[in-house]
Amino acid sequence: MAFAAGMRGFILMEDPDRLAGIASALDLSIGIKSLDAPEPLAHDHAFLPVMPLQWAERPVAGKGDPRNAEVIIASIRKAATMAQDGTAAAIVTNPINKAILKDAGFSHPGHTEFLASLAPARPGAPLMMLAGESLRVVPATVHIALRDVPAALTTEDIVAKGRLLNEALQLYFGCGSPRIAVCGLNPHAGENGQFGDEDQRVIAPAVEALKDEGIGAFGPLSADTLFHPEARETYDAAIGMYHDQVLIPLKTIDFDGGVNVTLGLDFIRTSPDHGTAFDIAGTGKARPQSLMAAIRMARMMASRRHPDG
Repeated sequence: MAFAAGMRGFILMEDPDRLAGIASALDLSIGIKSLDAPEPLAHDHAFLPVMPLQWAERPVAGKGDPRNAEVIIASIRKAATMAQDGTAAAIVTNPINKAILKDAGFSHPGHTEFLASLAPARPGAPLMMLAGESLRVVPATVHIALRDVPAALTTEDIVAKGRLLNEALQLYFGCGSPRIAVCGLNPHAGENGQFGDEDQRVIAPAVEALKDEGIGAFGPLSADTLFHPEARETYDAAIGMYHDQVLIPLKTIDFDGGVNVTLGLDFIRTSPDHGTAFDIAGTGKARPQSLMAAIRMARMMASRRHPDG
């Protein structure tokens, strides 16, 4: 499923009859209204606005079906198109099961890469930012093996990602002069070359290049002392060198409130910071906080980008 979130309301892309069945099973009194696109007027909380989807096979909680892959892909593409043409102010994507989509011929590693293929190419993009109430982080490398990280890091790419992050912090998060902490790769940021030379050879020149452009970057810093409360007060976002280096602190601090934001696209996209959780789907155990946070963040970002919209 995908959401297209307007600044004054939202529309859910789903099968209205399926949603009505779920509401009935949960003994919820929710009116459902089918619409072709997000309405420009204020959202009427008396009903749930839905852009109808037709599933190839009726979805079952906790079970993925490759026969529905084309519908899922089409819904994501449609939401992105609406955000690009101004019909929607932003999109919020729900988690997808990548293995099922791959079995159906989906060639992208996930949502982020697929959405990037629909947007104009930019250096450093797509850039994944995970954001919570008290921490925003960006991994310079994402879904690659840890052994491949050192070779994948380049000064040019870190600089490009720093530029995108600086731009986003100003445009969407109200940071007039963003402060960007840059992690080192090795323990203690290499300890002057004792534990590897990447910190001095690759990361430090990137920090200096960003500074030369007037961007408030500093580092490379030892990641083990960067995420306690006092340290977090010194920066608006942190760039890490690999996935777990910055996602572990974010998810430890705010697991239920974390939001995945894709930067470098020509539209706003947020997503819950978790997966499909098939093992608890339909059991009543899943928590909605991250999805709610993703919707709130999409609305906030859209209101900053289009203050008169």
